This record gives sequence, structure tokens and C-alpha cells, in this order.
Amino acid sequence: MTPGFNDEKNGGGESGNNVLVHNPNLDAMTEDILYHFNLGTATHDLPAMFGDVKFVCVGGSPWRMKAFIEYIGRELGLADPTNEYPNICAGTDRYAMYKVGPVLSVSHGMGIPSIAIMLHELIKLLYHARCTDVTVVRIGTSGGIGLKPGTVVITKQSVDASFLPRFEQVILGKPVVRSTELDSDLAEELQQYSKDFDDFETVIANTMCTMDFYEGQARLDGAFCSYTEEDKQNYLKEAYAAGVRNIEMESSVFAAMCKLSGVRAAVVCVTLLDRQKGDQLTSSHDILQSYQQRPQMLVGHFIKRRLNAMDKGYPSSRDTDKAKSS
Repeated sequence: MTPGFNDEKNGGGESGNNVLVHNPNLDAMTEDILYHFNLGTATHDLPAMFGDVKFVCVGGSPWRMKAFIEYIGRELGLADPTNEYPNICAGTDRYAMYKVGPVLSVSHGMGIPSIAIMLHELIKLLYHARCTDVTVVRIGTSGGIGLKPGTVVITKQSVDASFLPRFEQVILGKPVVRSTELDSDLAEELQQYSKDFDDFETVIANTMCTMDFYEGQARLDGAFCSYTEEDKQNYLKEAYAAGVRNIEMESSVFAAMCKLSGVRAAVVCVTLLDRQKGDQLTSSHDILQSYQQRPQMLVGHFIKRRLNAMDKGYPSSRDTDKAKSS
């Protein structure tokens, strides 16, 4: 029998908080194929490959997640300048996965269906690998409401397009509603670490998760639009009054599934524009690129502090820069 499968219930760690699955059918399976990762319990020793993972960062773009693993590798002093980080999921074109030390970086594509598929297999991977005390963070981009472009938003609650903190999914023809509660202590911890960055603002606020980029987010520039500019502005004002400060398309199912699996989770997204002032991205490529680096900088700093890497002689580039300027 493959190590880590069927011989452990709801995670196999000796101590700490285990990753949970809620599916009795898994116990009857002799092999679990994580199809979209091109991994499996019979073909890979998942505990050996992933058992040390403590932090998982997920984001939409494969390129962005590779850039993040290169960044965090440098921050933790684990990067080899001559090393090209291999894509662990190279056997499939669905998702990309990279690892350095205790950090796993995974792309999830765009929208709720894509990230949901990835999360099912990610949670099972962590379960089979017997990981414990795992923190999962989504890093990404979003549209802001009443915020300066480039502001980083740590999600307090993920709400739907009606501003309710829930994720609704139809299962066997019936609606199932799940909580989108995120770890408030983790959000506050990230907010505290954000104070080490003087070059951008970070806020904790509600995030609206939609099923669509265009009409679902009240854009006026899609192929179809049945409402006016006034309608759009009134809707965004309602969202703002409900505590929403940014809009994206993954946070609700991310929060719901992480809560079910018992892992601590956070959503950290940068705003690329203020949706009350427009719908299209007009900033230069270089500016947008600099914005996209802000969530990874904050989350990288958080991971660095959590691992107490400074005590091991691995000062971050930010710490080094501050020391040089003092």
C-alpha cells in the first residue's frame, strides 16, 4: 500500500493540525490519481515530496507563481542562482506547481471552477502527504472600490454579488451554501507585517467574489451590457457601503474549501484600478508589474517571519536594504 494513503485518517501527522478531507469514499480506494496535477498515490511518494510543506501560496498565473517561488527562495536563502525551478506538474498543462523548502507555489487559473478543481486535488495532496499546520494564501490581483490603485487588500470576508458572506454551489441538483469565513488572526498578522512596507498601503476589508469579469462586476465594456453608467455606480456604492473594497473571482470558494479542510487561509490581492473611475486597465505594463509584486512581497515577508529565518542567519532583502540605509 502506498505510504500516506488509507493508513491514516484525516491526515497522518504525529502532531499539529492535520489537513482534513470529508469523503469516506477515499478510504475504499487503493489509489488516488490527482489527474490535473499529474500526480498520484501509487506513482509518487507524496509524503517524501511534500510532507514538509507549511505554506502554500496560490495564484492565477503560472508565470506569477514561478516568479513567487524564485522570490521566496531568495528571501529564505534557499535559492540556487544556477537552478531552474522545475514545474512539478509538467506532465499536464492545467496547473503549474513549484516548491522550495517548506513553501509550495501553485497556479489555479481564472475563476471559481478552475480554482475549485485545483483545491480539491491540493487538499488531497496535503492530506496524503501527511502535512500539518499548513497555511494557504491566495495572492492575486483585483479591481478596487474607492482605493488608490496599487493598494493591497487583505480579505476580511469574501462576499457574493449580493454582499452576503457565503459560497453557494449546486450539488445533485440542490443548492449547498457554505461559509466563507477566513482566519481573522491571520489577516491581522498580515496587516501588522504590512507596516514594514512604506511604499504601499494595505487594508483589511471585504472582497466581493463574482462569477464573471464583465457583467458580474458591473463593467460597461463587455460584449453585452444591459445597464447604464448610473446603474453601475449605484451598485458599486452599495458594495462600498457593505464594506467591499475589491472585486475578484476566486475568494469565496477558496475560503469555503480551506475552512472545510481545517487549514488557516488568507486572501491578499492588489488593486489594479479603482472601478468607480473606470473599467479598463490604462496603467503602463511596468506599473502594473510593480503592483503585482506587492502581495508576494507581503506574503514572502510573512513567511520569512513565521519561519524565524532571521535567527538562522537569513536576513530578507528588505532587512538588508534597511541595514544599508541606516
